[in-house]
Amino acid sequence: MADPGSRPYDIITFDCYGTLIDWETGIADAFRDAAAADGVRLDPAAAQRALREKEPESQAAAYRSYRDVLTETAMVVADKLGWKLSRARAAFLPESLPSWKPFADTNAALTRLSQAGYELGILSNVDDDLFAHTARRLGNPFHAVITAQQVRSYKPALGHFQAARERLGLSPANWLHVAQSLYHDHAPAKSLGLRTVWVDRPTRLTGTGLAPALPSTVEGRVPSTVEGAAHAIPDARTTTLTEVADLFEA
Repeated sequence: MADPGSRPYDIITFDCYGTLIDWETGIADAFRDAAAADGVRLDPAAAQRALREKEPESQAAAYRSYRDVLTETAMVVADKLGWKLSRARAAFLPESLPSWKPFADTNAALTRLSQAGYELGILSNVDDDLFAHTARRLGNPFHAVITAQQVRSYKPALGHFQAARERLGLSPANWLHVAQSLYHDHAPAKSLGLRTVWVDRPTRLTGTGLAPALPSTVEGRVPSTVEGAAHAIPDARTTTLTEVADLFEA
């Protein structure tokens, strides 16, 4: 990576859920609480595994709102675990999203990077109204927010990255992308020549991380939108956002 004191980028974009927001805990808590209210006991690890299997398939279909994706995913996951849900009841999952909390290191690191002179952006697989709640939890330091609702597709499709490039006048020379998911973020970013930092957050539920590790491991193939990026290698690896701020804070 470039000398961190030279401020080598104009803007740093971030994935949100899984990178800035602890979505594994948020999802596990939402399933636990909703099931308990219905008198059902669920294994959080089993719920995470079932969700991991279903969500990429839902996002790869014709565009629907993230609220709809989460609702359908909740129904399928609950059914696999023997908990029958109506569609209305399955709305507990998107309704829980505003309560998902940032990782402990997130807000301070974003503040440090903003104060160091970087513009910050979000590229997220989410609806605008749902992210508005999250933005408040994060202190809303963002110069730009690009959502799935705006681009009508979900990462690892390239829509978020293409929209950022066009709207903000970005190029690989002035743009860094930071994310947890190699599948959703690093593969498409690398296919466009971007520098990336991998925030390799440890999962609280071993073996149930929600993002597939690499595109090449997902059903033995790479989504067509990131063909050729199966072996995308981040330019740096960290385990916290604090380390990202350490790398680039002037």
